[in-house]
Amino acid sequence: MRQETILVLAEPHDPQLQRLAKKLADVKIVAGNSADTFAQQAANATVLCNWSGSLELFRKVFAMCLKLRWVHSRSAGLDQALFPELILSAVPLTNGSGVFSPSLGEFALGAILYFAKDFRRLIQNQMAQNWEPFDVTMAEGKTVGIVGYGDIGKAVAARARPLGMQVLALKRNAPERGETDPHAEQFFGPAQRIEMISRSDYIVVAAPLTAETRGMIGEAEFAAMKPTAVVINVGRGPVIGEKALVRALSERRIKGAALDVFDHEPLPAGHPFYSLENVLLSPHCADHTPDWLDNATDFFVEQFERYRKGEALWNVVDKKLGY
Repeated sequence: MRQETILVLAEPHDPQLQRLAKKLADVKIVAGNSADTFAQQAANATVLCNWSGSLELFRKVFAMCLKLRWVHSRSAGLDQALFPELILSAVPLTNGSGVFSPSLGEFALGAILYFAKDFRRLIQNQMAQNWEPFDVTMAEGKTVGIVGYGDIGKAVAARARPLGMQVLALKRNAPERGETDPHAEQFFGPAQRIEMISRSDYIVVAAPLTAETRGMIGEAEFAAMKPTAVVINVGRGPVIGEKALVRALSERRIKGAALDVFDHEPLPAGHPFYSLENVLLSPHCADHTPDWLDNATDFFVEQFERYRKGEALWNVVDKKLGY
């Protein structure tokens, strides 16, 4: 069996490194957060895992590796993991798609109920000891439009349908002839997004960030939304035009937004999102369950076992498309 050397871009004392070493005890693993750490081992490395390294470090270490056969990114999003040399190389790239989707699906469902039942008002009244009955709305019978019907989008749909919600899905490529989906009732292409958005009570953005998707939800899309619409972003911040979103929220042209991702993270002090009462803000932790890092580690281990057995890898990325 070929001797494998895995380079892991991570903080040296990351507790997941111990878990990885225990599960792959027969494999040489070199971990660190500087290029110097890998100077002696890079020439023989066969696998490169970007666990938490910067894009700059990822690119630098990749260039040092002459025998790579596989590259893995812990994150599902790849906007901070793709660079020209990797895109043009023949080395396959995989990501963590699917590992975090169930929690993100639950966050989207929670956001729907948060606005339907006006939990903010309930909490404010409770804190003020104010007994003030008011009407709430139903999620049942409402329409959720999902922008980006990949693994996260499907996790949202799987949770929305049992509530009695209608699911509309936007994806880059139309389903194959005869292909069915247990949750989405109708599919739309990118050119039809205005139509889908205009019909939706909740718009869940779960698209990856690519040149094609950057800013795809902007002024025209907000103008097409119902005044009662809620936008939920669990994909990548820049997929939504931030200034256009702030204007739509400030002017009450839409009901609200639930945001887990942003243009700049951490969100800077003084940003309008902090003070807008029709915003539910999550500091990019909607998928941080107590075991999320264990799950990501175990997924990489499963992938590695497939890799060294010569089996097809999961989540192989189309590097030119960016997902």
